[in-house]
Amino acid sequence: MTTPTREQLSQVLNRIRDPKSGRGVVEAGLIQGLVVKDGRVGFMIEVAADVAPLYEAVRAACEKAARAVRGVEAVTAVLTAEGSGGAPRPARASAGLRKEVLPERGTHAQALPGVGAIVAVASGKGGVGKSTVAVNLALALTRLGKRVGLMDADIYGPSVPHLLGLSGRPRSADGKMLEPMERYGLKAMSIGFLIDRDAPAVWRGPVATGALHQLLTQVSWGDLDVLVIDMPPGTGDIHLSLAQRVALTGAIIVSTPQDIALLDARKGIAMFRKVEVPVLGVIENMSLYVCPNCGHEAHLFGHGGARKAAAELETEFLGEIPLHLSIREGSDDGAPVVAAHPAGAEARAFIAIAERVAAQIDAGVASRPPPRIVIV
Repeated sequence: MTTPTREQLSQVLNRIRDPKSGRGVVEAGLIQGLVVKDGRVGFMIEVAADVAPLYEAVRAACEKAARAVRGVEAVTAVLTAEGSGGAPRPARASAGLRKEVLPERGTHAQALPGVGAIVAVASGKGGVGKSTVAVNLALALTRLGKRVGLMDADIYGPSVPHLLGLSGRPRSADGKMLEPMERYGLKAMSIGFLIDRDAPAVWRGPVATGALHQLLTQVSWGDLDVLVIDMPPGTGDIHLSLAQRVALTGAIIVSTPQDIALLDARKGIAMFRKVEVPVLGVIENMSLYVCPNCGHEAHLFGHGGARKAAAELETEFLGEIPLHLSIREGSDDGAPVVAAHPAGAEARAFIAIAERVAAQIDAGVASRPPPRIVIV
């Protein structure tokens, strides 16, 4: 198979004219961050905010031209706009907005064809085992008979490929939509499948959110009961963008019992409530340490803090996950504990949480109207 080069793509893209200067888009300096790897092409087009609507046609033309190059399997083309303050922002979202935008109920958030519920798994800070929880929760839902997909939304630190033991590149039957990777009966997609494992994603916020949104919506998920989204840690651009663009059914907050983690977990809950995404509950990870030799239990990070915080914030406490060697080993080996040892106590803890989440989804507790973007 012919492998296109960066130079070839630059020449092809430069045939598209910048409507403002009349020069090729590469020569005019519009194409930024061009990446060509194993048939996957990605780039962004940076323009001034006041001309952004004019350049959507240019973005589409560039994407079409790149996709026509022999050997190209998929293209991610993101249009971003520089505001008067020099801060880049998604061009489509910025056009015509003069005041602050706040989320409100409505129908502007996008549903995904064939996907029932979309559940975000988030944490206020890193290091609490959120991705491990997200993967095992998704697998636990499959054990309940659900058709489940898992989206890795951590652009800067994707870990789902490693946690599931997946490698290689996703295929595309039509050159437009990617086919998710599959393992343990779970469909998965991650930016980690499209970039080198050791290569950092040095992208500014709007570029990352734009690429993530295209990745999420340009995947042939098929018919799913639940799509679990492993969110990046914190409460930044990606969280707000997904909450505003995608019709999230609800969010789950993962925390450890430590006070510092709970402070950040509270921020995560507040953020989702601010954008009117229902919070399905809180999970306390690393709740207690279980010695693999003698079974002795110790509360290394405290205990019960997440349950108390959930009660104070009037949200459901979904359950506790122990700090156990089998969970860590499964994560390192690409064999999550729910898949590798489904009858074990650790897997049963995830399955019990999955049952509570599924009950909320099936009962329609979280199926409220999605958020809407309005000018105030």
